[in-house]
Amino acid sequence: MTRVFIAVGSNLGDRRSNLEEAGRLLASSPGIQFVRSSRVHETEPVGGPKQGRYLNAVWEISTQLPAADLLGRLLAIEERLGRVRTVPNAPRTIDLDILFYGNEHIRLPGIEIPHPRLHERLFVLEPLAELVPAWVHPVLQRTVKQMLEECL
Repeated sequence: MTRVFIAVGSNLGDRRSNLEEAGRLLASSPGIQFVRSSRVHETEPVGGPKQGRYLNAVWEISTQLPAADLLGRLLAIEERLGRVRTVPNAPRTIDLDILFYGNEHIRLPGIEIPHPRLHERLFVLEPLAELVPAWVHPVLQRTVKQMLEECL
């Protein structure tokens, strides 16, 4: 089993319900064990068109799935919950991003892990630091706590 951290966010519709339903769908998916969640944070949007505030959290899961298969499951959950991709950073019912997949560094078409901008995003680092402040980014070689302090 691989330890994985997933960023989750929503700013359209019933935001809390969107997060809960995405978590339920993920936890009921074969080959995935839901471990725990950070608390939910309300945050301002970053970039994109004018839009409402987000609810954000980070989930820890364990999985037997290869990273590309896990990404496919996350995209299917987004689609099921009504996510429509228009312009970058547009409002969304749900957003699910793989932050870390174990200590692996993966660069394939359509997938880059660790998430290439996680170290710049307070809305990711704050909830991630609740779960694993000492986790070391396998490329940047900095802990989550260090990245959070640099982002503040």
